Amino acid sequence: MNPRSHSLSEALARRPLLGDGATGTQLQQLGLAPGACGEAWNVAQPGSVRLVHRSYFAAGSDLLTTNTFGGSSYVLAGHGAGARVRELNVAGARLAREIAGDRAWVLGDIGPFGGMLEPLGDGVPQEVALAFQAQAAALLEGGADAILVETMSDPAEAALAVRSARAAGAEFIFATYSFQPAAAGFRTMMGSTVAEAMAAVVAAGADVVGANCGTELSLEAYVRLTAELAAAAAGRPVMVQPNAGSPRLEDGRIVYDVHPAQFAAAVPGLLAAGARVIGGCCGSTPAHLAAMAVHFPR
Repeated sequence: MNPRSHSLSEALARRPLLGDGATGTQLQQLGLAPGACGEAWNVAQPGSVRLVHRSYFAAGSDLLTTNTFGGSSYVLAGHGAGARVRELNVAGARLAREIAGDRAWVLGDIGPFGGMLEPLGDGVPQEVALAFQAQAAALLEGGADAILVETMSDPAEAALAVRSARAAGAEFIFATYSFQPAAAGFRTMMGSTVAEAMAAVVAAGADVVGANCGTELSLEAYVRLTAELAAAAAGRPVMVQPNAGSPRLEDGRIVYDVHPAQFAAAVPGLLAAGARVIGGCCGSTPAHLAAMAVHFPR
């Protein structure tokens, strides 16, 4: 095993780890237009991407997530950049690695491919798998210590991405879904239960499993979700990265109402429910992570 992947595994066994927070909203505050290709900034505006990583690192994050959520050929094609997968993902991983050095781990971020797999959609599994594999390979080439497959809703796609990352050479893989409240428990947008979602990525070989985002989930709901995740994780460490509340429009802009102190106050409950890695998703900032860091002594 890669020494840094091995050290990540050992660290998870020793203590809980602090993730980082939102990337897209931070880049928008630095001038990225909503809906624009954030991954292109890995080459066009590397200083801004470095600043986001540096801010989370200074806040105490153990894990830095690359600016590559939409870095698959499918998503990049929507921005006219489908041929730039290797370039943008290698660059994204190198920027995070530059800030992390040997004092934090870099997670190569892979989000959904943007469609649905056959037979529900027109995504051919073999082609989507190759796209995920190419993205994962570029992230590893750029220096990622592990691959993070996140914000998934279809267990088949999540499992496909995990297997593709392994085929690319990833030795440590995180896999998380986005859940919403349901009549009983929680479900993904595709209707999958926590147990179904976890079973798929565990069977695919994910090393850490969990949840991120969830626009309708309060922090209190995330504690309950974490307990369900831990019960279904088959002994894998659990990662949770909630939003800083539900997004709402105010004066034409999206705002999140959960302040850093409130976010930090939820950490003990999340840890008690079984979380081993805790970070933030949409709306979370370096200030949120800095407030949380007190619960993650090194």
